[in-house]
Amino acid sequence: MKFCSFSHRDRARFGLVLPDDSIVDLPQAVQSLLGKPDSLVDSPDLKSWLSQGAVAMESAQEILRLLEGGAEVDSGAVYEKDQVRLLAPIPNPGKIIAIGLNYRDHAEEQNVPLPKSPLIFAKFPSSLIGPDDEIRLPEISQKVDPEAELCVVMLKNGRGFSSESARDAIAGYTVGNDVSARDLQFSDRQWVRGKSCDTFAPCGPFLVTEDELEDPHQLDIDLRLNGNLQQSSNTRNLIFDCYTLVSYISQTITLETGDLIFTGTPDGVGVFRNPPVFLKSGDVVEVKIEKIGTLRNRVS
Repeated sequence: MKFCSFSHRDRARFGLVLPDDSIVDLPQAVQSLLGKPDSLVDSPDLKSWLSQGAVAMESAQEILRLLEGGAEVDSGAVYEKDQVRLLAPIPNPGKIIAIGLNYRDHAEEQNVPLPKSPLIFAKFPSSLIGPDDEIRLPEISQKVDPEAELCVVMLKNGRGFSSESARDAIAGYTVGNDVSARDLQFSDRQWVRGKSCDTFAPCGPFLVTEDELEDPHQLDIDLRLNGNLQQSSNTRNLIFDCYTLVSYISQTITLETGDLIFTGTPDGVGVFRNPPVFLKSGDVVEVKIEKIGTLRNRVS
């Protein structure tokens, strides 16, 4: 399944993306087709929907099956993609956790050894923006760099997930861009400020469940800057896979529905290019992950 959050006439909604790229409003579809509990009909956002776990996921699957079989929902519950503005799939994550140095090719371009365990840092939720929102360059930084990343979206709350149970604790995956102010990052000797500036966590456009992907660790991932290919790799090059990351993080940090995990970036980032390439006003950054979608943001 492919979920999204969107705005229509300045009202935030969420829904399922259908095979023809139209979007069905999930609470309206539940009310029209299923007669499910009010808790689903009254869900204000996708995080709230996902927090209801198996009931929510099974209901979404049933709606998709009925629509593909020819069922019709109430008028006004289906939107064409040009009628809406897509938002970050989870507009209100409790936490954004990120992983550094998690691609073999990224370690190689820096000539550093592979890490023995995941390198964890945080990005503040206030840095989150959605598709087509603008990345704003802070006046105090001259070296801002985008990073293509696969993002995990959590379904279940919990601690101490095993690698095996972590798979079922994940709602799905989306596209992320770990924008980084390198001068702030390196001068601070830690990463939070340089990676948590406002607008530095673009995310979207869709949340895609694993059954649509077959294997989240076999996906092409690339980043284009003004149409020019800057990063190109595959998630098979992750050092620590998504299940391992969820398990590792959850040994000490409670993970909650809607939490985002940025899983790391491959080689080709601007700071390590010769000469270095940094963002400037007017640039357009596009991060594409196979079977998930393309996240596009202009720089201002």
